Amino acid sequence: MGAFERDGWVVLPDVLDGDEVARARAALTAAAAASEARGIATRMDYLDPGGRNTRVYDLIEYHPVFADLVTHPAVIPYVAHLLDGDLAVSNFSANVALPGSRSMNAHNDQSTVMPEPWTTRYTMNAIWCLDDVDEENGATRYLPGSHRFERFADVPTDPASGMRPFEAAAGSVVLMDGRLWHTSGENTSATRERALLFAFYARSFLRHQNNWNRSLSRETRQRLEPRLKEWLGLGTGNMGYGAYLAQG
Repeated sequence: MGAFERDGWVVLPDVLDGDEVARARAALTAAAAASEARGIATRMDYLDPGGRNTRVYDLIEYHPVFADLVTHPAVIPYVAHLLDGDLAVSNFSANVALPGSRSMNAHNDQSTVMPEPWTTRYTMNAIWCLDDVDEENGATRYLPGSHRFERFADVPTDPASGMRPFEAAAGSVVLMDGRLWHTSGENTSATRERALLFAFYARSFLRHQNNWNRSLSRETRQRLEPRLKEWLGLGTGNMGYGAYLAQG
């Protein structure tokens, strides 16, 4: 993972084949409709100016395919390695950029779950590409080298001006350091959507972004594998720190 440590991101190509991408894409479309039917808005102008993004939260609630993705055997070994073997699923959401979508504010995700300084990588994303993603259709944009910033004061006045797009084919996964500063890209295409799923992982001592106890139904929780229940905070709770004290 030398490239990841150097750049703060790396692309895992061809994690999903065409049929698997289509299945996930169909599940996402159904999830967006189900979210709206529950009264949970999928348009959030305070995040996405212009109203041309569709966001879906609590993905694991809506279809088993999302539980499969967040525990995918081609991805989890990298996540576990990069988070020192101690991970939790803090959030799993979708952002679909429709033609005409605009960029949100620049940010790093680790700052949403812990204060500065960010001297250690405690969080990361696995970004699932359900469409071919490029600059034209709104690829996520990142600021090179910004995963080394430790404080807000390290961020340039206009971070977006130096950002570059992640580009990857449908079925790929972009692994991204949680400290890397980024934003959603503008979809300047005429007809192309850009669907991304963001699996946000964090070290287990950090409070989750999502309250899975509240957002997952009893039926969903019952069908989840034990390992995922632990990662969602639905099992015994945080047992990763201080456990050595119980050893004889």
